[in-house]
Amino acid sequence: MTARKDQLELNRSRKNLRRDVGRAIADFNMIEDGDLVMVCLSGGKDSFTLLDILLNLQKYAPIDFQIRAVNLDQKQPGYPAHVLPEFLDKLKIDYDIIEQDTYSIVKEKISNGKTYCGLCSRLRRGILYNHAISVGADKIALGHHRDDIIETLFLNMFHGGRLSAMPPKLLSDDKRNVVIRPLAYCKELEIVRYAKFMNFPIIPCDLCGSQSHLQRKAIKSMLRQWEKEYPGRIGSIFRSMTSVSLSQLADVNLFPFKDLRVIREVESRLNLVDIV
Repeated sequence: MTARKDQLELNRSRKNLRRDVGRAIADFNMIEDGDLVMVCLSGGKDSFTLLDILLNLQKYAPIDFQIRAVNLDQKQPGYPAHVLPEFLDKLKIDYDIIEQDTYSIVKEKISNGKTYCGLCSRLRRGILYNHAISVGADKIALGHHRDDIIETLFLNMFHGGRLSAMPPKLLSDDKRNVVIRPLAYCKELEIVRYAKFMNFPIIPCDLCGSQSHLQRKAIKSMLRQWEKEYPGRIGSIFRSMTSVSLSQLADVNLFPFKDLRVIREVESRLNLVDIV
């Protein structure tokens, strides 16, 4: 009975994720016919789920697209280099393992006690962008989900003084790569549940010994408390990002506030014509 119940729960979770991923792909035209999608696999629950759902959708999608998984081995101490190749071999899909010792570079550049994540992320992004070009990938798929996007929104507001987050689809600054986030509509709790059901071989992201994202953890805790007290608030916040009223904000570069004028004279003339 337990096994049957678990299977039903797994099917329900997969259905929810497929629905949300399919909707995001359609809304943002993330994947087109003939695309080669490079799926970046870090070894975390999110990227495992992303790859699994895209492979599942590939079988039934009305368009033809190819998937190539890519992992960047950054040579952190204790990194289990065998895990992902063994996992991907079982899937029988195309994949690349890129070996770049960015860990040593980060250790050299960042002083003790500081977080490595910023520099590490920039180095990783550059390597993956270049690899996408070398293999002819049309899209680079990352595993960021709805909660990641909302957390980034608040991080940028609280600590950066700007209103921005992670867009579901992004053209890189050099215009050479398109980055997509097919999990943009997916709840983190659903991904956690699915990864547990699937028993993915999760690789921890703190092997480098860097301090964790303390600010992001604080935002995550805040959002979870809000959701506990006011169920549905996280979903409401995300929906607000998809319904932006520029005239109700304060960015003079995006809305012509300086050009706003009253139109009383025009109205007066119209009223006189009506009277005559």
